[in-house]
Amino acid sequence: MDTPWKHSTVLLNEAVDALFNSPDVPPAGGQDTIHTYVDATYGRGGHSRLILSRLAPSGRLIAFDKDPEACAAAASICDARFSIRHQGFSHLGELPQASVSGLLLDLGISSPQVDNPARGFSFRFEGPLDMRMDTTRGQSVAQWLATAETTQITEVIRDYGEERFAGAIAKAIVARRQERGPISGTTELAELVADTVKTREPGQNPATRTFQALRIFINAELEELQQALAASLKVLAPGGRLVVISFHSLEDRIVKQFIAHHSREVYDRRAPFAAPKVMQLKAISRVKPGAAEVAANPRARSAIMRVAQRTSA
Repeated sequence: MDTPWKHSTVLLNEAVDALFNSPDVPPAGGQDTIHTYVDATYGRGGHSRLILSRLAPSGRLIAFDKDPEACAAAASICDARFSIRHQGFSHLGELPQASVSGLLLDLGISSPQVDNPARGFSFRFEGPLDMRMDTTRGQSVAQWLATAETTQITEVIRDYGEERFAGAIAKAIVARRQERGPISGTTELAELVADTVKTREPGQNPATRTFQALRIFINAELEELQQALAASLKVLAPGGRLVVISFHSLEDRIVKQFIAHHSREVYDRRAPFAAPKVMQLKAISRVKPGAAEVAANPRARSAIMRVAQRTSA
C-alpha cells in the first residue's frame, strides 16, 4: 500500500553517472567479468532503479538497508539482476574480495523515515521517541535516555550533535526523568531542549542538533560508516568507483579523511629506503547539488558527494 511519505533522491543522476563513469582499468577477471554494483542504502530505491536502467543484462545489483520498511518497498522491483539484504552497510565486507565494480553510499535518513511520526525521527511531529533505522532490534532513544547517566548524554549530544549546550540539555533530561519519569515522546523532548537552549542560529529549531546526535548514536551511524569505508578497499575491484553522499559535517569529515589517507603513498619513517606503501584510492571529485535541486528539495542543501576510484595496487 502506498504511503503519503515520498522521497526525493538527492544527486540522483550525478551519483549514478559517477558510479558508471568507469575507468580504463577493467575489473579483476578481465572485460568479460560480470559487473556487480552495490547500493548500500536502498531507501526507496531511487538510485537502485537508475542503476538497473544502465546495468548490462548480465550485471548484478545488490542493495543493503537496515530499515524493514525499505526492504518491503524493494519488493516492487521485479528484476532478476536485483537483490536486497536486510542488513546495514557494515556488512559490506561479507562480499567477495574485488567483486564490486561500483559502490554507492547515500548516508543520512530518508524522507519516509523523517515524515512518518511513528518513527520518531522528527521534532516536527508528535510520536514515540524511537529513531531506530532497524525497528526489529536494538534500543530506542527513549529506552536509552531512561537509564543513561548525565555524562553519557552530554558526550553523545556534544560529540554527535556538536551542541555547545550539551551539558545543560543532559542535566535537564535527567532532572525531568527524576521528577516525572522518562521522556517517551518527540514533542516533549523538543520542548525540553527549547526551554534549555536560549540561543540558536536563525531559522534552526533548538532541538535540531540534539535529535541529530541521538539518531546518529542510537544507530551507530559513524562507526558503521567507518566499517563500510574500510570494507570498500576489500570489495572494490581495481578501477571500481566509490561514491558517498553525506549530509552533515561529521560524516563528510570521515569520508574526506578516508579518501585523502588512501589516496597518497605512505612512507615508513623507520625504513627510509624502503618502497612506499602505494595508494589504494584515487580521489576523483567533490559534488554539491545545484541551485535548482536545492530549490525543489530543500533537504538536499547540505549534501556533499565525494567520488574515488580503486587503484590497481
